[in-house]
Amino acid sequence: MNTLWLRPRDEVFAGRALSALFAISAGLVAAYAAVAPQPIAGTGYAVAAALVAALLTWAAVLHLVPAARLTRWGAWGLCPIAGVGAIAVVALALPEEIALAHPMFGLCVLYAGSQLRGPAATVVTVLAVAADTAVLAVVEAPRAAAVAAVFVAAVLGSTAVLLVQVMNRMARLVSALQRQAGLDSLTGLVSRRVLDDALAAALAPPWSRDGSDAGTALILLDVDTFKSINDVHGHPVGDDALVHLAGVLRTHARSGDPVLARLGGDELAVLLRGCTAQDAAARAEQLVEAVRATPLRLPDGTWLALSISVGVAHAPRHANDLRGLYAAADAALYGAKRSGRDRAVLAP
Repeated sequence: MNTLWLRPRDEVFAGRALSALFAISAGLVAAYAAVAPQPIAGTGYAVAAALVAALLTWAAVLHLVPAARLTRWGAWGLCPIAGVGAIAVVALALPEEIALAHPMFGLCVLYAGSQLRGPAATVVTVLAVAADTAVLAVVEAPRAAAVAAVFVAAVLGSTAVLLVQVMNRMARLVSALQRQAGLDSLTGLVSRRVLDDALAAALAPPWSRDGSDAGTALILLDVDTFKSINDVHGHPVGDDALVHLAGVLRTHARSGDPVLARLGGDELAVLLRGCTAQDAAARAEQLVEAVRATPLRLPDGTWLALSISVGVAHAPRHANDLRGLYAAADAALYGAKRSGRDRAVLAP
């Protein structure tokens, strides 16, 4: 069963917000009991004391227990629902102060709308409206209860809808910003940060001794004489060359689900998972040949021949960590340049 809707948008912040909400509610109940304009009748003080103790206990629990465990407990939805029930009990115990219950129900809806996803926020809001309506029906005359219930339902419902819509929009904006931060705006390839994360993940599992794990290869490449292209043809053509090169990589590096990245300037990278060193070297040679065979068409209709130098390193053959693999691939790349460019070199 998909229980994603039961989880808050941010577990850590939701825990802190809920803990603070319980602590504030405990303070409000205690303050009211202390400064009530008239003595609380019957067992009101006992109810208030029990509620304060329960609220403070839950505030401490929410502050101390790890957020992941609270998620397993289903605390994010159960706590506001329990809060709605507790408010209804107190309101029935103190019918003369029914007006104070409305903003307390509103706090539950405020939390649900700002921290929970749409379905969970809807459940909490419906229960809050139902509880408030039921309390009004008990302590108010029918006509007054009906009028008040309509206003309460309108306020709580609109509050929840607006909060959920705002939070959904914020989530979409954050997601878009994260995607943009992970992409190079010129070439559309992923950034160095994304490549590093993917490479770290690929290097994390232990290498199998029986050789069943082919390993991970890092291919670094840059455009030969890129500075001359910029100097002779201008930086816009240099940008066109990088975009063109990214397109060639996408066309000829599809198999094996590679990660294609721009590291900066004219340096690009390809991450190949589940790939032997020999297969990686062969793929690198194919990229060199593909770039050589695919010149860039310039705005004036002429063609600009491009070539690349490529360095290949393999884990676990050359290194078992991210830094070591970069160093090995970088050394192989400079070896390709020293050997005359337009070629691929496998790290020794």
